[in-house]
Amino acid sequence: MEIKDILNHYKSGELNLNEALQGLSNKGIEEMGFATLDTDRLRRTGMPEVIYAQGKTIEQVALIAGRLYSKGIDILATKATAEMFEAVVKIVPGAAYNSLAKTIMFKHNVQLLNKGYIAVVAAGTSDLPVAEEAVVTAQFLNNKVETVYDVGVAGIHRLFNKLEIIQNARVIIAVAGMEGALASVIGGLVDKPVIGVPTSIGYGANFGGLSALLSMLNSCASGISVVNIDNGVGAACQATLINRL
Repeated sequence: MEIKDILNHYKSGELNLNEALQGLSNKGIEEMGFATLDTDRLRRTGMPEVIYAQGKTIEQVALIAGRLYSKGIDILATKATAEMFEAVVKIVPGAAYNSLAKTIMFKHNVQLLNKGYIAVVAAGTSDLPVAEEAVVTAQFLNNKVETVYDVGVAGIHRLFNKLEIIQNARVIIAVAGMEGALASVIGGLVDKPVIGVPTSIGYGANFGGLSALLSMLNSCASGISVVNIDNGVGAACQATLINRL
């Protein structure tokens, strides 16, 4: 029950004080034994519950998705396998799988923000799984998204060819592995917030994305924030909060 319903039932005498307090204390908590869902997160924080599928069994992912679906909550699962999707779509008709991003998404209703768009810019084709995770998440959160792919600094003229799209965005997500220079370059060309996403793509001295992460953190360009390695979801959530302002 919603808080208003609990209070109305208490006011009418259908619930006593202890029952009302119990209902309020359990608000937003869905116990599943192996998981405790936060079904009130969207109202409380503006961001819904997201299923991090890696490390979960196929059955667990499907059961969580089914519970969210039954509660009328939109579904996003990240780091999900095709086998997980096959199990989910049997419970959630209309769910979609992005094999590149490894995401499962279902929305009860699509309501785009009446704002500008988020630009997701990827340095190389190898960075696309992380970039696509950011795209899917941003779309899940009702943003318009424009993508600019394979414009890394090794051929920087490719970036300039798409510069108008990037400059006209309200927020830019810059996804790059190797040395992670793309975020700094974009930060020096635009007057919009730039969110850097270092990826784990690169040779040995990339240290699984650590060198890209440190490069972005050490950027001399102003207005750049940085999320964790391969964290397209976190970047899209931050971009959404900015785009809603």
